Amino acid sequence: MSDPTSLPNFPPPPEERPLTGRVLDALQDLQMTPNLDKAGDVAFEANGQKLFVKVIGGEQFDIMRVFGQWQIASSVPDELLTRLNGCNDVTLGVNLVKAGIANGNLVLAVEQIIARTEQPKPKLQVATGLLLQALQLWHRNVVAKSRVEQGLPPELPEGAPEGTEVGPWLSIGPQGQQSQQGDTDTGEQGGGSQGGPA
Repeated sequence: MSDPTSLPNFPPPPEERPLTGRVLDALQDLQMTPNLDKAGDVAFEANGQKLFVKVIGGEQFDIMRVFGQWQIASSVPDELLTRLNGCNDVTLGVNLVKAGIANGNLVLAVEQIIARTEQPKPKLQVATGLLLQALQLWHRNVVAKSRVEQGLPPELPEGAPEGTEVGPWLSIGPQGQQSQQGDTDTGEQGGGSQGGPA
């Protein structure tokens, strides 16, 4: 007969286990070496990029926010409108991902609802993949579309299919791009004549 004090120590059921612990377990399973920081966020690395998970507890469910923040490289145009148009393209074009500029940094985030009994691993994998794709998309769009706005040929990524074209910013659309080109062709600047020497 076995000693009752030596029975295995089973983990508590998911609904009794905090989401942060389940996130740590999921990231360890994915071999992403997570760490818990002083603020209670989980830090991990994916494809050389540092990402974080913030858990926001609720009454009936929790929210898992997977996010990253990057300094913007000097190779990226520094006009704020261009950078924000890139964020808008990501937010409108990639499901779940929100993009913004904060203090000169690019911030990307995915927020998902996690049920008390749900394992977060599949949603962590999806969020991580979407963030990494959005990071590449933002950089590529900002560089290529800003060059097109300046009348320069876009720098397309290696391996882009022949005939690839750079479209307009999603916030402007094809109609807006045509009217902007019309203003440029006629020499007008936005609001029309200001009444002075040309």
